Amino acid sequence: MNFSVSSTALLSRLQSISKVIASKNTLPVLECFLFRLEGDTLVLTASDGDVRITTSVNVINPEGEGTVAISSKSLLDPIKELPEQPITFNVNNESKEISIHFQGGKYDLVGEDGETYPLKPELGENSDSLSIDGQIFLSGISRSLFATADDELRPVMNGIYFDFLPEGLTFVASDGHKLIRLCNTTVHSENHGAFIFPKKAANLLRNLLVRETEPVTIAFDNDKAIVSGKSFELACRLIEGRYPNYNSVIPKDNPHKVTINRLALSSALKRASSFTSPSTYLVKLQFKDNELLIVGQDIDFARRAEERIPCQYEGDELNIGFKSTFLIEILTNIYAEDVIFELADPSRAALVLPAENGEDEDLLMLIMPMMLND
Repeated sequence: MNFSVSSTALLSRLQSISKVIASKNTLPVLECFLFRLEGDTLVLTASDGDVRITTSVNVINPEGEGTVAISSKSLLDPIKELPEQPITFNVNNESKEISIHFQGGKYDLVGEDGETYPLKPELGENSDSLSIDGQIFLSGISRSLFATADDELRPVMNGIYFDFLPEGLTFVASDGHKLIRLCNTTVHSENHGAFIFPKKAANLLRNLLVRETEPVTIAFDNDKAIVSGKSFELACRLIEGRYPNYNSVIPKDNPHKVTINRLALSSALKRASSFTSPSTYLVKLQFKDNELLIVGQDIDFARRAEERIPCQYEGDELNIGFKSTFLIEILTNIYAEDVIFELADPSRAALVLPAENGEDEDLLMLIMPMMLND
């Protein structure tokens, strides 16, 4: 098979799927891109065995059809250095010898039999599917990833929980220290469905959705999911297991409520965090008389920072400690101008909510406190 393709168009597609390729693979062929020529379309695939991404690029002067697996490193590194120009692939379907011609030179290499590449997973008979706006999907994944865990003992926490309900789609992620629950009420499902989407697949999907302006389709069964957009298809194995009842860990009775400017708080926390111990990043928040006192301290090196910022709070003095890095992550993933803290006491989880939710959204963040020494 022979074809010509734009060097920059090919590079763009290969880079969009290359991140799925693992550094160590159980099958040598998984170190390759799979090329499949179908008419004037070149279908490109990359996989690590658990996640598979497919995209395509238009070619010119196609001759014949076929498949070949080409080493990702042997292909990506030289193409990165080529200026925009047509490059021509000549592939011997029998021997898998490949010649790549470009202005002023050519590359010769040998590929592998494309038929040995793992097949695309097929969904079972009890699969379900629905369509979702690509940017809504992107927003949910982007804001949930930070709260996922890396826990070998509890693999169900190492992904984003998708809960499809008639009233909306809920994204949930938690590592036991922080939690996000984001519900979008524009996505409706006739049947209740739920699954745990792996962190690696979610990261890859986030990169693919950035340029997706049209709705995407997500189809799933008990152990697999396939997300299809205009320019890509991602298939992955789902995380097995039962996700914890996330609503049960959200405290309901929180008598203390604080309203505060999000950016002012985030900036102050970043500054105070520089004075905390790197082993804990503990900051103390003291709410009193419409004012928040933030204290960051590292006793070992005699460093201390104090900042005061205004807030809306009337009630008894309340002191509570948080890991500053966790709280900064939470504030970064809330887009409202002001946030509301709902607190009970220094030992119970705190809720962080946007003062105004985005359109068709209901967002809730939760953070566990840290013990204060004084």
